[in-house]
Amino acid sequence: MNPRNQAITDRDLIIALLKQLIATSSRAGIDPYEPILQVVREWGKAQRVPFQELKDADGNTVALLCSILKSQSKTPSSSTSHPTFLLNATLDTASFGDESKWSASPTAPLIHNGWIYGRGSADSKAAVAMFCHLIGEFMPLRHEMQGNLHFLFDVDEHTGAFGGIKQYVEQMHHNSLSGVFLGYPGNDRIVVGGRGFIRAVVTVNGRAAHSGGSTNRGINAVQRASQLIDQISSLALPRYTQEDFNLPPQITVTAIHGGEGFSNIPDVCTINVDCRLTPLFGITAAKSLIQKAVQKFDTTFSDQPQTEVHWLEGWPAYRTSDDHLMVQTLQNEAERYFKRPVPTAVVGPSNIGNLLASLDIPCIGGFGVTYRSIHATDECLELASID
Repeated sequence: MNPRNQAITDRDLIIALLKQLIATSSRAGIDPYEPILQVVREWGKAQRVPFQELKDADGNTVALLCSILKSQSKTPSSSTSHPTFLLNATLDTASFGDESKWSASPTAPLIHNGWIYGRGSADSKAAVAMFCHLIGEFMPLRHEMQGNLHFLFDVDEHTGAFGGIKQYVEQMHHNSLSGVFLGYPGNDRIVVGGRGFIRAVVTVNGRAAHSGGSTNRGINAVQRASQLIDQISSLALPRYTQEDFNLPPQITVTAIHGGEGFSNIPDVCTINVDCRLTPLFGITAAKSLIQKAVQKFDTTFSDQPQTEVHWLEGWPAYRTSDDHLMVQTLQNEAERYFKRPVPTAVVGPSNIGNLLASLDIPCIGGFGVTYRSIHATDECLELASID
């Protein structure tokens, strides 16, 4: 059976697994990951597909790995002649946002007019369902394979912590990897790069007092934080780009937390600052810009408590070359199948390709289903695009 007919045959099975995955809430940093991992375990058990569990330092399972290895020949061959590729798709998702604005519950897979709705449907539970069925296709062919395939379904990706892929590169021989395909949606282009990121939690301090007091009004940390947010939001960023990376950097305040009740003047307020990086505006430059903004703020209000900046882990921008065999092969096949140009592109959001690039592992972020509204209300994918 040719691959196209096989895809049509598998479609109902893929959709059935996808429904199970959507129905199992797996919001990053909110839901426990065990239930969504169990869905894949049960599928593997039913299909007699072995999964290896990758655990973090605390013993929590953060990824499921299936390895399809070329049968060992009598004469060992070099890794160049027998490459190893990884197909990766994340099981965790973005949060729901305001559930009342969804057409149906984010965890109730709804099929309407040829589209299936639900959180994670496109990003990236469709890829998990499709990759599972690719495992079924490749297992009987492993004696004919000219290389090795790993399939990794990880969690803790949408938090930016990249817990699953970190354990993979730590526990496996990642130096032998020839390339990685990430199961992100979208087929109008091949994503070969993305902005990097560095994030900070900024703590703005004040002095507590009773909100009804007349003589002691304290120092309101929330009001101070709003002033700092204005300053950070108006920072001048370099707009220069380069030919193969045509996106500028970005800095965004994404959260503010402070105060409690009504009668207390808050003495602490934290804000989250997200910095998106480019090859010409890296981690060092971003940190320097934020630190200078905070120092200027503290200098302006020198009689008030100092501000603290706590930096979280980040990764630089990356760009896989268009000349890489993995990119050229996918591009040629995609254009042959779709009968239209399929360009390469770099994108604004980051992904595990940023981490992999730091290990000199080439990565393609995507080439998957047609989608709408990822990370937004009524996320969905077009079922016909599964084929």
